[in-house]
Amino acid sequence: MELLHEKTFDTESTEGKIVEVLKTVYDPEIPVDIFSMGLIYEIEISDTQDVHVTMTLTSPACPVAGTLPPEVEHKIKGQVDEVNAATVEVVWDPPWTTNMMSEGAKLELGMM
Repeated sequence: MELLHEKTFDTESTEGKIVEVLKTVYDPEIPVDIFSMGLIYEIEISDTQDVHVTMTLTSPACPVAGTLPPEVEHKIKGQVDEVNAATVEVVWDPPWTTNMMSEGAKLELGMM
């Protein structure tokens, strides 16, 4: 699986702007953004500028499971002018592991 945080994004593109917004969203228990944590699996943008984000959480019992996905939708829709609508799908396959984290996230959490 290709990890999104390993790709380079043009910050002027809609996808790049979405990534920048995702980097402002944090799980309150972890001081690293959800993008660097590797929780974002896919960002799809339709021709009509509807955005569909496929993401996971660190565990199915995550205490923010009910609030984090709507926060992601709200921030994308509210902060990226080009976006018409935003939806988030939470998936559990593949399961999240610490191997999906960026090097910076691992360093921030003392895992290197």
